[in-house]
Amino acid sequence: MQKPDGLRRVLLAHVPQLRDDPAKLSMFVDRGRVAAGPGTLAFEYRYTLNLVLQEYAGAIDGLMVPILAWIADAQPDLLQAGQQEPFRFESELLASDAADVSIWIELTEIVTVQPQASGGFTTAHPEAPRLTDAFDGLCCVPLWHLFLRDAPADETRLVAEHGE
Repeated sequence: MQKPDGLRRVLLAHVPQLRDDPAKLSMFVDRGRVAAGPGTLAFEYRYTLNLVLQEYAGAIDGLMVPILAWIADAQPDLLQAGQQEPFRFESELLASDAADVSIWIELTEIVTVQPQASGGFTTAHPEAPRLTDAFDGLCCVPLWHLFLRDAPADETRLVAEHGE
């Protein structure tokens, strides 16, 4: 399975607290299944990826945005019409300004299998098909800004940003 490693790379690159202390991120594959059909060795992994972030003290939006960007690239069907909840999360608020955060994402990975003339086989993990409403260039963007708007004062201010 390759998607957990891809998401880990995105989070370590775009969430400063995780980049500074990668040990605060744990990942688990839960409820793994294999779907297969007759006449081919190709199959699909189906599983729940469970992310656990310990003592996360950053803005929660700064965590959700990179995950949504990664989903748009790696598992875009979760953002299709009717899929309004691409993942679930829970948070245990700690005594300080930190929280332990758990996130669950339902993922699939197709595996193609080609028999070799010399015996054995090779496998490949094709990329997820791009959807027409996907966010081109969104994943792995090295810069983000978080703005807050004060409607009564008609003011918008930059409250956080991240860049390379």
